[in-house]
Amino acid sequence: MMKITPKPLLVFCLLLVLTTGIFAQQQENINITHLPYIQGVTNSSVHIIWTTNKPATGWVELAPDDSSHFYHTARPKFFATEYGFKKVGTVHQVTLTNLKPGTVYRYRVYSQEVLKHVGVQVEYGKIVATNVYKEKPLSFRTLGSSSRTQFAVVNDIHGRNEVLNKLLDLSDLPKQDFIVFNGDMVDNLLSENQMFAGFMDTAIKRFASEKPMFYSRGNHETRGPFAIEYPRYFPTPTGKLYYQFNHGETGVIVLDCGEDKPDTDMEYSGIVDMDRYRTEQAEWLERAVENTEFKNAKYKVVICHMPPFGGWHGEQEILDKFVPILNRAGVQVMLSGHLHQHIIKPATAEIKFPIIVNSNNNVLKVDLTSVKGTFQVVDQQGKMVDEVVIKPLH
Repeated sequence: MMKITPKPLLVFCLLLVLTTGIFAQQQENINITHLPYIQGVTNSSVHIIWTTNKPATGWVELAPDDSSHFYHTARPKFFATEYGFKKVGTVHQVTLTNLKPGTVYRYRVYSQEVLKHVGVQVEYGKIVATNVYKEKPLSFRTLGSSSRTQFAVVNDIHGRNEVLNKLLDLSDLPKQDFIVFNGDMVDNLLSENQMFAGFMDTAIKRFASEKPMFYSRGNHETRGPFAIEYPRYFPTPTGKLYYQFNHGETGVIVLDCGEDKPDTDMEYSGIVDMDRYRTEQAEWLERAVENTEFKNAKYKVVICHMPPFGGWHGEQEILDKFVPILNRAGVQVMLSGHLHQHIIKPATAEIKFPIIVNSNNNVLKVDLTSVKGTFQVVDQQGKMVDEVVIKPLH
C-alpha cells in the first residue's frame, strides 16, 4: 500500500531544505576568488584588480621594496573608491597614483564583507587579504627611464591555456618588462568565471600579479553577453580601450580594432556601433601622436589586433581611419594578430611601416636597445621562425 506524506509535513520539509541552503550560503566565508593582477601601469600609476565571492569594500596596503618586514609598521591604505564612496562589490579596483618612475613597490590587497547597508548604518563582516606572513608580498615595478625595452606578445589564444602556458614558457618571461595580450584570448565573453578560466587565471598564476600586462582588445572580446563588462577588468591609463604609454625610449600606442564585419551584419544582432567608435578613436589618435614623449621616442610601436589589410570591413576601417595618422607620425612597426598565421608585410607607399602578424601558435619577443630593435617570432618548439630588425629613429 502506497504511503502518502501529509501535505503539511511535506511543506515543512521543503521549507527546512530551503532555509538550510540559505543559511549555509550565508555562513560561507568571504574569499578572494581571483588573486590580484595589475593593469594600466605607467611611470607614476597602476591599477590593481581582484575579485571576491561576497560584496565587500577593498583596499591596498603599499610598502617600499626595502629590507623591512611588511608587518614592520602600519602601511598606508588606498581604497577602491568612486565619487567619494568606498565601492562595495565583488570586483575591486584600486588606482595608485603619484608613484615614482622605475620603482618597485610591495603590496597587499584586502576586502571586508558588507553584510547590510540600511539607511546610514553599515554592518561589516570578516576581512580577507593576500598573505604576507608566510609568503613574500606581491610587488610591481612602475615603467620608467631605461635604455632598453623588452616585452613579449601572444594573441588569438581562444581559451587554449595549454598553448598560453607553452608560449609563456618560451617568452623569456623573467626578463620581460611587460607582456602584451593582442586580442582574442577567448572565443567570446560569457561570464566572469569563463573569462578567468579561459586565460586570466593562467596569466595571474604565471605573471600578472607582479608583471605588467597590456591588452589590445580583439574582435572576439566584443562578443557575448559579458563583453560589455570587459573594461571593468582591464582598465587602462586613459580610461578608454585605446591608450598609449612610454617605457624608456619607446612609445607605444594600443588601438582597439573593434569588429571585423559591418555593424549591420546579422552576427551582431544590432548590438554594436563600431564604425562610430573607430571614428572617435581616430580623433583621439590625432592627439595621441602629438604627445611629446611619443614624438621624441626612439622607437614608435603600434599594437592593434586586426591588421589594416585583408579587405574585410573592420580591416578597411583601420586602413582608412588609423593608418594615415600613423604614417604622418612616423610609426615604425605595427604588431597584429587575428589571421591565425604568420605574416610579415613590408612597408608600402600606402602603409609606410611593416606589419608583423603573429600567429595563434607563436610568441613574438621584442628587444629594443639604443642600437637596434629586434622582433623575433618563436614557435612552440623554441625555433625562431622569423625576425624583423629596425633602427632607432635617433
